[in-house]
Parts: sequence; C-alpha cells; structure tokens
Amino acid sequence: MVWLKRLLIVCMVGVLGVAGWLWLIMLSPWFYERPDDLADIEQRPHQVFVYGTLRYAPVRLVVMGDFGDPQPAMLEGFQRNGLDLTPQPDHHVEGLLLHVEPHELARLDRYERLGIRYEREMVSLDDGSQAWVYLRLPDVQNALIP
Repeated sequence: MVWLKRLLIVCMVGVLGVAGWLWLIMLSPWFYERPDDLADIEQRPHQVFVYGTLRYAPVRLVVMGDFGDPQPAMLEGFQRNGLDLTPQPDHHVEGLLLHVEPHELARLDRYERLGIRYEREMVSLDDGSQAWVYLRLPDVQNALIP
C-alpha cells in the first residue's frame, strides 16, 4: 500500500511539473517579448496553416485556449524539414487550417516566438484559400547548423 501512495505522489509531481513547464514556456509573461518592429495583429478572424506540434488538439488547447476549428489542408510547393518548411517545387505539406481570433493569433505568435524564432507569412493553400504559416527565420536556421 505504501508503494501505491509513493507512485501516486510521483505521478502528481510529474503532472504538476509538466503543467508548470508548459505554462512557463507557452503562457507566462517571461521568456518572450514581442519585438517592437512587428506589425500589430489585425482585429479580425485569421486562418493559420499548421504542420507540426499544433496539429495535435491538446497542444492547441494549451497554446490557444481553443481547438481552432481544424480542417485538413495542404500547402503546395513546400517540403517539411523538421520544424521548418522550405520552398520545393513538386512537393507538398499536409497540415491543418485553423480559424483563429486575434487574441488566439497573439498566443500562437508567442508559442512560435514570432520575430525571434519564426516569421509569419501569408501563403495560398491548394484550395486557393489564404492562411498564415510560421517559417523559421534564416538566422535561427543557420544558428542550428553546426
């Protein structure tokens, strides 16, 4: 019976640790300050194409506070390379199209560290719709290559 209590305590500490870490990197006021040179977010609904961790509902819920009404989508002319996309004719990337409000886009910008790690660009999806996509900044990409 003692081992069960210890296991429960270890599990609770683990869950709290993960929750604290997620809050710290995704929602806390520390570790990210939006660069001053970025344009303000337009106060209207936005569409965002996601292709990595944001494809997973629990991640979207933690990051955005919502699921974003995901729809399957495809981006033509790009290839996924780990955490980035690179232009590549005759290739495509499958992902999700999210419908987000301005405050949710701000939370996505924070998660992606807009202006520090990623930039947000408008792209045309294969169905002709327009959406934002996060692409790794060239300086960050080069810093990761040994």
